[in-house]
This record gives sequence, C-alpha cells and structure tokens, in this order.
Amino acid sequence: MPQLGETVTEGTIIRWLKKVGEPVAHDEPLFEVSTDKVDSEVPSSVAGYISEILVPEGATVDVGTKLAVVSESPAAGHNGTATPVAAPEAAAPAPVAPAPQPAAPSAAGPAAQSVALPPEAEAVLAGVPAVQEAELASDQAPEAAFGEEGTESNGKGMVLSPVVRQLVAEHGIDPATVPGTGKGGRVTRADVLAFIDRQAAAGVASPPTATTLRATAAPSRPQAETALAPASPGVGTYSASQGPRDEVVPFTKIRRLTAEHMVRSKATSAHTLVVIEADYEAIERVRAKHKDRFRAEEGIGLTYLSFVARAVVDTLHDFPDLNASVGEDALVVHRDIHLGIAVDLDQRGLIVPVVRNAETQSLRGLARAIAELAERARTRKLSADDVVGGTFTITNPGPFGTLMTAPIINQPQVAILSTDGVKRRPVVLTAPDGTEAVGIHSVGLLALSFDHRAVDGAYASAFLRALATGIESRDWEAEL
Repeated sequence: MPQLGETVTEGTIIRWLKKVGEPVAHDEPLFEVSTDKVDSEVPSSVAGYISEILVPEGATVDVGTKLAVVSESPAAGHNGTATPVAAPEAAAPAPVAPAPQPAAPSAAGPAAQSVALPPEAEAVLAGVPAVQEAELASDQAPEAAFGEEGTESNGKGMVLSPVVRQLVAEHGIDPATVPGTGKGGRVTRADVLAFIDRQAAAGVASPPTATTLRATAAPSRPQAETALAPASPGVGTYSASQGPRDEVVPFTKIRRLTAEHMVRSKATSAHTLVVIEADYEAIERVRAKHKDRFRAEEGIGLTYLSFVARAVVDTLHDFPDLNASVGEDALVVHRDIHLGIAVDLDQRGLIVPVVRNAETQSLRGLARAIAELAERARTRKLSADDVVGGTFTITNPGPFGTLMTAPIINQPQVAILSTDGVKRRPVVLTAPDGTEAVGIHSVGLLALSFDHRAVDGAYASAFLRALATGIESRDWEAEL
C-alpha cells in the first residue's frame, strides 16, 4: 500500500483494474483505493504481468502492505510462480490482519516486483476537503479484519470500516453493542447511525465527542485541526415518503461525504454571513486588453478568480485572524496562506485542492496554480496531500451567474469567500470635483461566511471592505 498522503496510514482496496495474468504498463491505472482523505486511482510503478493479487477488493490494510506481485513475464497458468520481492516500506505499518499469502515460488519463475507506488503517482477519484471519512466500497464487499490487538475501537477483533471506527470513537460507542446488518454480521455505518438515533429517542446522551481534530500551535502544514462540537446524528435521519412514481437515487460516496462534512461544519461553527458589492471595472479593462496575449503565453484564460485570489492573499496579511483555525479555547493564526479553491467535478461532486504558500505567488502564478489544480482534480491526478492543509477557501459559483451565495465553512478553517456573478450594471460615478454621473461597470457581490467564535462582524466586514477596495483600485496592469 503506497503512502497516499502525510497523514494517511491505511487504505481500502475498492477495485482491481487488472486481473492475474494480465499485462500492466508503467503508469497504467492498476487499482482504486479509498483512504480517509480521498479515493484514488493508483497507477502501476512498474511494467510487467500481474502474477498475484495479495489483497482482495474490500480489504483494508496499512501503508507499506504488499498488495500484488508484478512479473517480467506471464506466469505459467497464472498460478503466481514468481518470487515476490519485499515491498519498500512507505511508513512503519501498524499490525494488521495478514493478507493472503502467495503460492510457493517456483525456481523457474520469473523475477517479480511488489507494487508500492509513490504519492506523486496518485489520482483523485472523488473526495471532500478537510474532515473526510472513508468506508468500504459496499456492505457486500469482502471483509478485512481491522481490529487485532490494539485497535482504536472498543470492539477488539471486529471488522470495522474507517468511517465506522470514527463514528463509534466520536460517540463513545462500544461497537460490540451495535447490532450488525452487514455481511457476516459486520457493523456498518447505517447500523451505527441507527443505534445513535435509538439512543437519542430513548433520551440516552452520548459521551462528549472525541477530539478528532485538535489544533496545534505551529503545524508543518497549517492544518490546525478543530475540536469538533458533538456530531450530528447523521444525514438521512428522517425517512422520506415515497410515491409510486418516485425514483430512489442512492448517494454516491462523494455526495455522502459532502453531506456529512457540511452537516458537521454547521454543527461546529457559528456561521455568519457578510456581503459587499465590488466594482470589477478596473479588472475588466485589464482582462479585455490582455486576455488574448495571456492565453497565448500561459495556455489558460485570464479569469476574475485569479484577480480575486491575488487580492484575497494581500488582504489576509492585514486581517490574519481570518487565516486561522479554532483550537481548544484558542485561535490558531497561520502565518502561511494555503488557499483552497473549490472545484466542481462536472456537477458530480466538489473537491477543494490547495494552492500552497499563495502569498508567494504573483497574479500569473496564482492563475497557473489554480488552472493546474482544477485540471488535475477533473482528471483524477490529485494526491491526498493536495486537498489538506488549507487555511482559507474561495468558492466560485460566479460562472453560473449567481447573485449571492452563503457558503459553508471548510473545517477547520474560520472563513470561506464566495465570488458570485459579475454583470454589467449602472453605477453612480463620482468625479474628482464631487459631481456625479451614471455609468455602466462590471459589478459583483463578495460573500464571506465566517465563524463568529473566531472574529466579530466588524472584523469580517472590514476585511470585505478592504478586499473590495483592492479589487477596485489595485494597479492590475502592473501585475501582468
């Protein structure tokens, strides 16, 4: 199992894309894996033939676990005659249930290499930023023994997916007390949520939520993680009536994770919205003048988002408390600005890759970084580390012509900015001598959702006013 991110310690094999005996090319997708950060389609680091698959679909193993054997030539009868080579350890793995052992090697078998892929070779299948839970691809998937001695849950030796382990830990539940409806009596996420609902209906209070996201004063990647408020019982608690013509469309995994993350964020932060109007005319004039040259030089469009991102970075220097996370009775202010940019995955889901150290980037640099991350997100080429560590997020529904959006905060951050549609509108223009006239300018709204635990409305409003001023008055011509 390759190291799929700095904080990733295990993964669940969702699907093997190759069968035993089939050839695989270098960098050809080999399997799909689910972690607690993202789902990834992982390419092979070597070329050859699949001699053995050591970990079945649905099994969850630690980083560094040997997954498969790739030989230089096909094995006779596809019986795995190659001699496996020990996988290089990407991290010191914790004890896990042993994977199926390969057949006895043949002396005549070809040399083989174990599949252990580097993080830069990963691709995102689907994911949600910050707080995310991974679970087995299906309740009917083959089981993996998660809980040997030392498992984090109270159910030692029980088969538990990552999301179930997190749920029982957060609510202080002994999984042995939860009736399981999964294959072989396995406890599923739905079983835990139903158990929590029954407790709530009976008036039984769950213990305080475990502090799964704890702030640190100086993280290597500013990802100070918030101590969450008691979690919501979950999404889908209430049953919806169904008519004969209704269609039931099951949530995809990314939809499920998004729903859980959004509910958790609303339960955690004191969401407050402030909105201001910004005149984009100065930006529009520069865009109209340089967009063709910019596309020819950079190969990408010159969007409003790039200008706003540049203005946000500058403004956060003067309002650092919005580039922060709420810790335990403290505000953790990040000195580096890691800018999250929400990316729509063709209306199938949402992911927020992060531009690292955005304060060091020029307008051109930000435009390139944003375009590159968006392209990698849509082509499944993001790594798990690309979607963690953000300190401030921008979501951009403006291309759809929105008027005003109230976004939900991306935990554990304290603020998120929505850049809505920019349209030509009549505005009052004031001349230096004080006379007024009506003109036509490009105008749009900037909407900031902020955590009222971290700052007050005056601070957030002053940030928006400074941001709008920067958009309106900055010398954008010099930036290009």
